Amino acid sequence: MLGTACWPDVVVPAPPRQLGDTRISGIHRIAARHWGVVLAQVDPDARSISHYGRHAYENQCDAALHGSPRRRHDLGVPRWRRTPLVLCPGLTSTQDELGELLGLLRHDFDVVSFDLRGHGLSSAADRYCFDGFLGDVVAVMAEVGRLGLPSAPLLAGYSYGADLIVHYAAEHPDTVGELVVIDGANPIPAPFITQADVPEFRALWENLATAQETLRGTPRQVLLTAQEILDLNLELDVIRSGIDLGIDVVGPGILDRYRTIDLPIRMIMSTSMAGDSGEGRAPRHNRLWRAGIDRLVREPRITTSWLDATHALVVTHAPDIAQMIRSTPGPAGQATSRVASRSLGDWSDADHR
Repeated sequence: MLGTACWPDVVVPAPPRQLGDTRISGIHRIAARHWGVVLAQVDPDARSISHYGRHAYENQCDAALHGSPRRRHDLGVPRWRRTPLVLCPGLTSTQDELGELLGLLRHDFDVVSFDLRGHGLSSAADRYCFDGFLGDVVAVMAEVGRLGLPSAPLLAGYSYGADLIVHYAAEHPDTVGELVVIDGANPIPAPFITQADVPEFRALWENLATAQETLRGTPRQVLLTAQEILDLNLELDVIRSGIDLGIDVVGPGILDRYRTIDLPIRMIMSTSMAGDSGEGRAPRHNRLWRAGIDRLVREPRITTSWLDATHALVVTHAPDIAQMIRSTPGPAGQATSRVASRSLGDWSDADHR
């Protein structure tokens, strides 16, 4: 079955071309290489993707407006009423998990969201690596660019998704109007996971994988194994810091990507990324998180807001994040706000980076 993409006002079928076997958020693979992609439902009143799939090639596009009667429009001509915003979830997070934030953002933006390969409504892939996930973002944005947007979209990413959008914007600056980095893409001065930490993190992800078994077949499922998640986190440490402890190599890391981006960048960061415990790995990881952002303080076009929260801020502080995204940023290089914690519990162990 071919999937569809639900845009602000219209359902756009996947194009009738040779498709592969990876399906991301209801659309089969449509990128030129091996990337899976992408475009997903963005309206809470829309029917399921499987429903839309039955009409994919009948040249019908049913509107999915908030509570309004379903109407038909010309194929592929969405009506963009507000600033377009594309939101990329993080590793082990899904658009369903980010549902409250997405709903709040729809009050001010025309929102497009999607699930990464192996997450949520997307199918599994043969392998998982940063370049593969980045290819998903490239494919999504290529489809977004064909829809006649009134302006370049605001591109937001959470956690691992923030790293993806920073790398994407560095390579495709003309397709983005502004970046919003949510608790990710941090140019940490040293890797989070040391060799001594590996057993603890492996156990962490094994526990998560076990818990995920109860979510199989739901919009919150994560199909990656514990080892795949651990490997992705180790890879991400090198990408962020530029330091590979295994081969003793030091490079610029993601800091170099920031320096090539000539776009406004808003960063929304948690004060206690690893939780507020004074024991274990949390204090070191929180210091690294702050130190990484301090490396950006003199970078032009970057503003930073801090939330008194853990890495689960997209769930525990969704209204605050939505307000920050819709508000006008302050002067570059300055922390523009600090919001009191309204934590719903310590989700630091989830650590979806």
